[in-house]
Amino acid sequence: MSAPAVVVVRRRFAASPERVFDAWLDSERVARFLFATPTGQIVRVEIDARVGGRFLIVDRRPDVGEAEHYGRYVEIDRPRRLVFDFAVDQHMKETTRVTIEITPHGSGCELVLTHEGVPSDYAERTKGGWTMIVEGLEGAL
Repeated sequence: MSAPAVVVVRRRFAASPERVFDAWLDSERVARFLFATPTGQIVRVEIDARVGGRFLIVDRRPDVGEAEHYGRYVEIDRPRRLVFDFAVDQHMKETTRVTIEITPHGSGCELVLTHEGVPSDYAERTKGGWTMIVEGLEGAL
Protein backbone atom coordinates (compact mmCIF):
# COMPACT_ATOMS: atom_id res chain seq x y z
CA MET A 1 0.00 0.00 0.00
CA SER A 2 1.43 3.36 -0.99
CA ALA A 3 1.64 6.45 1.19
CA PRO A 4 -1.38 8.76 1.30
CA ALA A 5 -1.37 11.67 -1.12
CA VAL A 6 -1.89 15.39 -0.66
CA VAL A 7 -4.22 17.07 -3.16
CA VAL A 8 -4.05 20.85 -3.71
CA VAL A 9 -6.53 22.97 -5.70
CA ARG A 10 -6.19 26.76 -6.21
CA ARG A 11 -8.65 29.26 -7.58
CA ARG A 12 -9.04 33.03 -7.64
CA PHE A 13 -12.40 34.68 -7.08
CA ALA A 14 -13.68 38.18 -7.85
CA ALA A 15 -15.36 38.17 -4.42
CA SER A 16 -14.21 39.21 -0.97
CA PRO A 17 -12.51 36.67 1.31
CA GLU A 18 -15.48 36.98 3.70
CA ARG A 19 -17.99 36.11 1.00
CA VAL A 20 -15.99 33.10 -0.21
CA PHE A 21 -15.37 31.88 3.35
CA ASP A 22 -19.01 32.26 4.42
CA ALA A 23 -20.22 30.18 1.46
CA TRP A 24 -18.57 27.10 3.01
CA LEU A 25 -20.70 27.41 6.16
CA ASP A 26 -24.04 28.58 4.71
CA SER A 27 -26.48 25.68 4.13
CA GLU A 28 -28.21 27.33 1.18
CA ARG A 29 -24.97 28.05 -0.68
CA VAL A 30 -23.40 24.71 0.30
CA ALA A 31 -26.34 22.92 -1.34
CA ARG A 32 -25.38 24.57 -4.64
CA PHE A 33 -21.73 23.53 -4.79
CA LEU A 34 -20.28 21.33 -2.02
CA PHE A 35 -20.28 17.69 -3.21
CA ALA A 36 -22.89 18.60 -5.83
CA THR A 37 -22.55 16.60 -9.03
CA PRO A 38 -23.92 17.34 -12.52
CA THR A 39 -26.37 14.41 -12.38
CA GLY A 40 -27.05 14.40 -8.65
CA GLN A 41 -29.28 16.39 -6.35
CA ILE A 42 -28.32 17.62 -2.87
CA VAL A 43 -31.14 16.33 -0.66
CA ARG A 44 -29.84 17.15 2.81
CA VAL A 45 -27.46 19.69 4.34
CA GLU A 46 -26.79 19.92 8.08
CA ILE A 47 -24.12 22.34 9.30
CA ASP A 48 -23.11 23.04 12.90
CA ALA A 49 -20.58 25.79 12.11
CA ARG A 50 -18.43 25.82 15.25
CA VAL A 51 -15.17 24.17 16.22
CA GLY A 52 -16.10 20.60 17.10
CA GLY A 53 -19.38 20.96 15.17
CA ARG A 54 -20.24 18.55 12.40
CA PHE A 55 -21.67 18.66 8.92
CA LEU A 56 -23.56 16.20 6.75
CA ILE A 57 -24.22 16.67 3.05
CA VAL A 58 -26.21 14.05 1.12
CA ASP A 59 -26.14 13.95 -2.69
CA ARG A 60 -28.61 11.62 -4.42
CA ARG A 61 -26.99 10.29 -7.59
CA PRO A 62 -28.76 8.19 -10.26
CA ASP A 63 -25.82 5.78 -10.60
CA VAL A 64 -25.01 5.13 -6.91
CA GLY A 65 -27.96 6.30 -4.81
CA GLU A 66 -27.24 8.55 -1.86
CA ALA A 67 -23.66 9.65 -1.27
CA GLU A 68 -23.15 10.91 2.28
CA HIS A 69 -20.31 13.30 3.17
CA TYR A 70 -19.44 13.80 6.84
CA GLY A 71 -17.12 16.22 8.54
CA ARG A 72 -16.10 17.79 11.82
CA TYR A 73 -14.81 21.35 12.03
CA VAL A 74 -11.33 21.57 13.53
CA GLU A 75 -10.58 25.26 12.93
CA ILE A 76 -12.77 28.20 11.89
CA ASP A 77 -10.83 31.44 11.45
CA ARG A 78 -13.08 33.73 9.39
CA PRO A 79 -12.24 34.74 6.68
CA ARG A 80 -8.78 33.19 6.43
CA ARG A 81 -8.87 29.51 7.27
CA LEU A 82 -11.30 26.62 7.58
CA VAL A 83 -10.13 23.14 8.56
CA PHE A 84 -12.26 20.03 8.81
CA ASP A 85 -11.86 16.29 9.15
CA PHE A 86 -13.70 14.51 6.36
CA ALA A 87 -15.19 11.09 5.65
CA VAL A 88 -17.64 9.61 3.18
CA ASP A 89 -18.97 7.14 5.74
CA GLN A 90 -19.99 8.18 9.24
CA HIS A 91 -18.49 4.98 10.67
CA MET A 92 -15.04 5.41 9.13
CA LYS A 93 -12.32 5.23 11.74
CA GLU A 94 -9.86 7.00 9.45
CA THR A 95 -10.65 10.51 8.29
CA THR A 96 -8.80 12.82 5.98
CA ARG A 97 -8.17 16.51 6.59
CA VAL A 98 -9.23 19.41 4.38
CA THR A 99 -7.75 22.89 4.87
CA ILE A 100 -9.13 25.90 3.04
CA GLU A 101 -6.97 29.02 3.10
CA ILE A 102 -8.26 32.29 1.67
CA THR A 103 -6.06 35.32 1.07
CA PRO A 104 -6.93 38.73 -0.39
CA HIS A 105 -5.77 39.13 -3.97
CA GLY A 106 -6.43 42.42 -5.76
CA SER A 107 -10.14 43.22 -5.45
CA GLY A 108 -10.94 39.55 -4.80
CA CYS A 109 -9.20 36.61 -3.18
CA GLU A 110 -7.39 33.35 -3.77
CA LEU A 111 -8.54 30.07 -2.27
CA VAL A 112 -6.12 27.19 -1.71
CA LEU A 113 -7.72 23.88 -0.74
CA THR A 114 -5.42 21.18 0.61
CA HIS A 115 -6.74 17.65 1.20
CA GLU A 116 -4.34 15.48 3.21
CA GLY A 117 -4.43 11.72 3.70
CA VAL A 118 -6.05 10.88 0.37
CA PRO A 119 -5.45 7.25 -0.66
CA SER A 120 -2.91 7.54 -3.48
CA ASP A 121 -5.07 5.55 -5.91
CA TYR A 122 -7.84 8.18 -5.46
CA ALA A 123 -5.62 11.27 -5.72
CA GLU A 124 -6.44 12.19 -9.34
CA ARG A 125 -10.14 11.52 -8.86
CA THR A 126 -10.12 13.54 -5.64
CA LYS A 127 -8.36 16.45 -7.34
CA GLY A 128 -10.95 16.37 -10.12
CA GLY A 129 -13.77 16.36 -7.56
CA TRP A 130 -12.38 19.31 -5.59
CA THR A 131 -11.71 21.20 -8.82
CA MET A 132 -15.37 20.74 -9.81
CA ILE A 133 -16.50 21.83 -6.32
CA VAL A 134 -14.34 24.97 -6.31
CA GLU A 135 -15.58 25.84 -9.82
CA GLY A 136 -19.14 25.33 -8.56
CA LEU A 137 -18.43 27.71 -5.69
CA GLU A 138 -18.06 30.48 -8.27
CA GLY A 139 -21.69 29.98 -9.28
CA ALA A 140 -22.87 29.78 -5.67
CA LEU A 141 -21.39 33.21 -4.92
